[in-house]
Amino acid sequence: MKTKNIIIAATMGLSLTGCGLYNKYEKTVQDPAEPFGTTQDILSATGETSIAEMSWREFFTDPLLQQLIEQGLANNTDLNTARINVEKSEISLKTQRLAYLPSLFFSPQGMISSFDGGRPTKSYILPLDVSWDADVFGSITNKKRAAKAAWLQSQMAEESTRSNLISSIALQYFYLQLLDRELDILTETDSLWKASLDTQQALYENGQSYSTAVNQQESSWLDVKLQIVSIRRAIRSTENNICNLLCITPQHIERTKWQTENLYHSASEGKRMFDTRYLKIGVPAQMLEHRPDIRMANYYMEEAFYNVQAARAAFYPSLTLTGEAGWSNNSGFVNPGKLLLQAVASLSQPIFARGQIKANYKISKLTEENMKKKYVQAVINAGNEVNEAMADCMAAREKHEYYHRQVEVLHEAYTGTHELMDNGKASYLEVLTAQESLLNAQLNEASNMYNGAEAVIALYIALGGGTK
Repeated sequence: MKTKNIIIAATMGLSLTGCGLYNKYEKTVQDPAEPFGTTQDILSATGETSIAEMSWREFFTDPLLQQLIEQGLANNTDLNTARINVEKSEISLKTQRLAYLPSLFFSPQGMISSFDGGRPTKSYILPLDVSWDADVFGSITNKKRAAKAAWLQSQMAEESTRSNLISSIALQYFYLQLLDRELDILTETDSLWKASLDTQQALYENGQSYSTAVNQQESSWLDVKLQIVSIRRAIRSTENNICNLLCITPQHIERTKWQTENLYHSASEGKRMFDTRYLKIGVPAQMLEHRPDIRMANYYMEEAFYNVQAARAAFYPSLTLTGEAGWSNNSGFVNPGKLLLQAVASLSQPIFARGQIKANYKISKLTEENMKKKYVQAVINAGNEVNEAMADCMAAREKHEYYHRQVEVLHEAYTGTHELMDNGKASYLEVLTAQESLLNAQLNEASNMYNGAEAVIALYIALGGGTK
């Protein structure tokens, strides 16, 4: 009884010295001020709400694109791997929760022995061994909390994979639409330039033009033919990329014609989709709530905090209670065996562990400090992504007006130059220049529309969209 009192008193005394080992994690890192930046377009875009709060079905309204995204979310290998990692982390967490319970083992033993040729004696023991760690200094508790933080990290990794997959499918889909638009432009140009070539050929045959003009016109027309072949090849490659994301065999991808209203807050004139008045990014605090990588970085800090607590707990003694109950014929017992009961309480205080405990504690502290720095860097990276995406949206919006006007004036120039050549007042070189300038402007306008869509999607993802 005296020994029992000593153990209890020692345990209570040591518990007082171990205060703080059960503390819960609280974020202490200060977020960088104004992570979005202070440029005018960013300031005008901030507001109480954020497009990140929209589900991907609200953001991407094209029904064919929605079908592709749903198929990708169901089949994509990377996303399924992320889901499996969540399940594995959940199993680890359940294991840590069960660590509070005692362990129970059934360990039957039998032995036959003989001394100096004497008659063999048989003995056996049929025990149930019980062992329980009292977790006086929170080692199990902190490991359980660290496991929970790791489980939450896996969930954030799944959300990040999910949003990236949605973004990749949408970008490939819009790129297909861009290629279709470019193919339409080139096909129309092919017909127009073939007609011009036929005209030059007829003029040459009537002695009203030179073979040089025919050759130049044919060369330009053949260049369009080559571009058409390249575009068709790019379409096949992009369709294969989408099939790869969906984990299906290569096949044709159904899509709608390029329509700017298929993007959030866009209009037929192609301006609103880039306008910061509609692309609300919210306040910085909201961004931190939506982005999975920011939340993951916070959970990394939480896991590191609890690992430090667990490493600190290793400096303190551990209290283990063990027991044994069963039947045995040892110690002079005769068959059948008699009931065997045994209980032991042991207190183990580390004194010298070759520096391993101290090293583990220092490593865990360094890891915690590193996670804090990585969190700050993650916030800075997130703010930079938002700033870049918003700048791209604004640049695409401004360029759209210029490209649209450029196509109009070059179309007028091409038509006028062609009429002048028909009347003998312009050379074939002027016509060729006007044709090629118009084609380039049309392709650039289409490409800029895709760049704008890419920027809007990048902004949506940078703000944490696509996770729901």
